[in-house]
Amino acid sequence: MKTTSFGSTDLKVTNLCLGTMQFGWTADEAASVSVLDGYVGAGGNFIDTADIYSRWAPGNPGGVSEEIIGRWMKERGNRSDLVVATKLRGQMWEGADGEGLGRAHIERAVEDSLRRLQIETIDLYQTHWPDDDTPLEETLTVFGELVKSGKVRYVGLSNSPTEHMSEALRLASESGLPSFVSLQPHHN
Repeated sequence: MKTTSFGSTDLKVTNLCLGTMQFGWTADEAASVSVLDGYVGAGGNFIDTADIYSRWAPGNPGGVSEEIIGRWMKERGNRSDLVVATKLRGQMWEGADGEGLGRAHIERAVEDSLRRLQIETIDLYQTHWPDDDTPLEETLTVFGELVKSGKVRYVGLSNSPTEHMSEALRLASESGLPSFVSLQPHHN
């Protein structure tokens, strides 16, 4: 598989990113591991997941895809060969901060994702969709703190309209906050 620079970052990713929404849902752990091994065996290095994968399945608390990937990376010892992207935004626990892009949710969600993935740094941390109830400046401020602390290398957007990204880029430029480096559109 060919690798390329990921936008203006120093990340080198394969042209094909492996989406893992089915892990822990329609693909059990054995099938998920087989997919991961096949993808990496074919030369892939870019894995995308989310904290809510597969919370919608009966009896599934969410985070299962991240847990499967974390165990697999630990067993294979291949973390340094991979670019790991995950997302946050959806409801992961009860309470006012159980979902969204506010400070309290982000701070807990990143720790939970790091624990499930069994890694120290998330290469690309993405908003799963916009949060109209939280000021964008608050989200970018917390993301800046995560980047500065080393818990996250870069931040991106998913399922966001271009107007949202434009506003985020303007705000980041004007206030010195970190800028989103990517937009993952909804695509089938």
